[in-house]
Amino acid sequence: MTHDHDLVLRPTPRQVEAALNPPAGRNGGDLVVETLAGLGATTVFGLPGQHALGMFDALRRSDLRYVGLRVENNAGFAADAYGRVTGEAAPLLLSTGPGALTSLAALQEAAAASSPVLAISSQVPTAGLGGGRHGYLHELRDQKASFRDVVKSVHTVRSQSQIPSAIAAAWESALTAPHGPVWVEIPQDVLLAETALPVVTPMDAFPEDVVPRPELTAVAAELLANAARPAIIAGGGVVRADAAGKLLALAERLDAPVVTTFGGKGAFPWEHPLSLQSWLEDRHTTDFLEDADVLLVIGSGLGELSSNYHTFQPRGRIVQIEADLGKLESNHPALGIHADARIALQALLETVAERDDDTAAERVRTVLGKVRERIDAQDVGEERRILAAVREALPAGSPSFWDMTILAYWAWSAWPGSMHSAQGAGGLGYGFPAALGAAVADPGRPVLAVSGDGGAMYSIAELATARQYDLPVTWLIVDDGGYGILREYMTDTFGEATATELARPDFVALAESFGVPAVRTTADTLTADLSKALAAPGPSVVVLPALLKMFAPTHL
Repeated sequence: MTHDHDLVLRPTPRQVEAALNPPAGRNGGDLVVETLAGLGATTVFGLPGQHALGMFDALRRSDLRYVGLRVENNAGFAADAYGRVTGEAAPLLLSTGPGALTSLAALQEAAAASSPVLAISSQVPTAGLGGGRHGYLHELRDQKASFRDVVKSVHTVRSQSQIPSAIAAAWESALTAPHGPVWVEIPQDVLLAETALPVVTPMDAFPEDVVPRPELTAVAAELLANAARPAIIAGGGVVRADAAGKLLALAERLDAPVVTTFGGKGAFPWEHPLSLQSWLEDRHTTDFLEDADVLLVIGSGLGELSSNYHTFQPRGRIVQIEADLGKLESNHPALGIHADARIALQALLETVAERDDDTAAERVRTVLGKVRERIDAQDVGEERRILAAVREALPAGSPSFWDMTILAYWAWSAWPGSMHSAQGAGGLGYGFPAALGAAVADPGRPVLAVSGDGGAMYSIAELATARQYDLPVTWLIVDDGGYGILREYMTDTFGEATATELARPDFVALAESFGVPAVRTTADTLTADLSKALAAPGPSVVVLPALLKMFAPTHL
C-alpha cells in the first residue's frame, strides 16, 4: 500500500544531486536563513553582534530582507508589529548576553499581545554552555533561563544538524493559537563553522488548530439563544483570529450588544447599533455588563484593563472562549471553552438559534448616552478635540501605533476602530519602532505613531532607521514636559509629583538632524499638519506641545 507521504519524501534525482554537492562557502548561519526562507519568511529584523555574525554574514547570500534597528528592544517592537499586522512569524536576529537581554521588554509585550515573534539569538561557544564560568564575552550562566518565563517556548541548538528542526519547531510554536514569541539560541561556533549539510529545502510547520469541544459549544449555544439579556465582550483574540465577520454575524443573530476590549479594537464595527464601543473604564458600561444574564467573552482573559480594574462583578453566567489555556477562567468562573476564536465562533454560528430582541439597540444607545453625559460634564474638551483631529488626519485603512501616553489612554476608550498599543505589558517606547515594523510589512500606506515626550526618548535612535529605509511613518510626539500620566497619578495621590519632570530636546531640530522633516503644531493646526505629513513620502515628525489630562476614573 502506498501512502501520499511516501511519495512526498522520495527525493528526485536532481534533489539527490543537489544534496550530495551543496554549494561551498556556507556556514551554520546559512542553515538559519535557509530554514527561515524555507518556512516562508521574507523579512527579518535585528541587530548584529559579535557572536551572531555567522547569521548576519549568511543574510547576504539569501533573498531575505533585513531591517536593522538601533536598539534590540526596538527591533523586538518592530517584529511584534510586523507579526500583528501580517499574522506571520516575524524573525528577530540578536546577539548574546546584553543584546539578547535588551530585547526582553519587547518580548514581554509580544507575549502579552500574542504576537508571533521568532527570536533567534547567538550563544557563547559550545564549550561555554552548561552553567560553568568560562569567562566568554557576553556569558550568562543560563541565558535561556532569562527568557523561559517570558516566551512561549525555548529551543537550544548544539549542532548544525539541529538548526532546521529547532527553528521549524519554534516557528510552529509561535503560530499556534495563541500566537506568541519564542526563543531559539545557537552557539557562536555552530554558526561560524563551515557546513557540508545540504541546502535546506522548503518545509511545512503548520500549527494545529485549537478546536472547541462540541459538547461545550452546544451548551454555550443553548445558553445564548435562551438568554434574556445577552452581551458580548470581544478581545484581541478575535482580531488575531481574523474573526470579526463571524462575530458580527453572531451578534446580529443574537441581538447581543458588543463591547470591544482595548486590545480587541476593530473586532466590531464602531457605529453598529449593537456596538457599545470600548468604554470599559466607564462605570455605565461596567454596570451594563454586570446586568447581562449570559455574557460571552471571546479572546479576552478579563484582566485588569478589561474589567475596569477588577471592579467588574458579573451576576450572570459567563461563557469564555479563549485560545490561551492559562487565561481560561483565570479571573471569573465560566463555561470555559479552550479554542481559537474563529473556529469557536463558526461552531456557534452553526448551532445557535436566532434570537429577536427589539430592545437591544435602544439599551446600547442609553448606555452610550450616559457615557457621553459623564464625559461632557468634565473639562476635557481639548483632549477630545485633539483625538478627533488625529482621527480625521489618518487615512482610512492606515494603522496607528500608540505608546503609553495620555492621548493613547484616551484612544483606548474613544478611538473609533482598530489601533495597536503596548497595553499588554505596558512598557514605554513601543509606538515608533512598532510603526516602523508595520511600514515594513506594508510600505504602500502611511503609518501613524503616537508618543509622549518621555516615551519618545526611548526611540529617538530609530529616526535613523526610518530615514535609512525611507519608511512612511509619521510620528506624533505630544510634548508635555515629562511623564504626564505619572505626574497626574502622583499629584492625585500624594498632592505633588516627584521625578516626573524631564529635560528634553528640541524634537523638531533633532528630527531634522536625522534628515527627517518635522513641524511644530497646535491643536488648531494639528489636522492639517498631520494630514500633510502622512501624505508625504518617507518618515516625518509632528510635535504637539500640550498638557493633557485624563477623564475621571470610575473604578476608585
